[in-house]
Amino acid sequence: MLPFSFELIARDGNARAGIFHTPHGDIPTPIFAPVGTQATVKAVTPDQLNEIGTQLVVANTYHLYLRPGADLVAEMGGLHQFMQWPRPILTDSGGFQVFSLAEMRKIDDDGVTFKSHIDGSTHRLTPEKSIEIQEKLGADIIMAFDECAPPYDRAYSQRAMKRTHTWAERSLRAHTNQDQELFGIVQGGSFADLRQQSAETLTALDFPGYAIGGLSVGETKPEMNAMIEVVNGILPPGKPRYLMGVGAPDDLVNGIQRGVDIFDCALPTRLARHQAAMTRRGRMNLLNAAYIHDPRPIDESCNCYTCQKFSRAYLRHLIVAKEMLAATLVSIHNLNMLLDLTRQARQAILQKCYNEFSHLWLEDLGKL
Repeated sequence: MLPFSFELIARDGNARAGIFHTPHGDIPTPIFAPVGTQATVKAVTPDQLNEIGTQLVVANTYHLYLRPGADLVAEMGGLHQFMQWPRPILTDSGGFQVFSLAEMRKIDDDGVTFKSHIDGSTHRLTPEKSIEIQEKLGADIIMAFDECAPPYDRAYSQRAMKRTHTWAERSLRAHTNQDQELFGIVQGGSFADLRQQSAETLTALDFPGYAIGGLSVGETKPEMNAMIEVVNGILPPGKPRYLMGVGAPDDLVNGIQRGVDIFDCALPTRLARHQAAMTRRGRMNLLNAAYIHDPRPIDESCNCYTCQKFSRAYLRHLIVAKEMLAATLVSIHNLNMLLDLTRQARQAILQKCYNEFSHLWLEDLGKL
């Protein structure tokens, strides 16, 4: 078998179950990938990620370029060795981080000039530079450089889409490491015709996989779901599809129903650092006084280390006492919850009962 290949195992409607074969192991899809922005998933060790069944983690090109630098990561043996994660890694292109800088960057047709959020130093990022950085970082899956636009500005979305297409071609030409799979990124804001044009243009470039970018940036959830449907109706079925930066449970359920294979988001660990546990019935604020004497785990049906060992009362105590362990224990639960959701979704697709599965989940979450 080639180092990279995508095997579509089953379909139930538009929902898909597959296996993405990579040099660092197989990724069963659909899958959720924890975000390790700076070569670490916040508050969680690699062994803990392994224990909850993590198959893929995401690292951030922009942040690692600024600190500690791609050359140092390469000197240390690449991201897998540097962060001691033996399984597949995906890096983004830096495009979204540049978008989020707003007042600190200037975009032109060649690339982006921006100021570091760390020390204010000036840097230049182009498609060629982004690919060079990602090749040094050594992730299995890398992204073409793109420009993300606000969801409702049509003129901006059209300009950003055209730049993204040009930059996708330049990224393809710059990509030389065959041990890495380069994905193109579909843009187009909340405009169906632009999304269609972008998906068609990138499909013609024959990337081995495709990401859907520029969603979950301010548009409504129905609008996001509509754009996913447009894009996935065009992207080739035999290649993996990655919805970038989306991690709420209902968004995973709806995305899988519309043909998404891979998700990533910093949401579960961010919520954990702000006293919130993710559950099948919504978010739980563990700082609530109702949990002072509560001996139950976060979720009595959850098999994660946190729920098997610790009470809501103990977790609340850790939070009130500002103990670092709170972030670790709640992060383990939140990540396990999303990983378990995708595992259950995969089984439902294989058993041809995904519609029933999705209905039950969305009903429990109060999203129907």
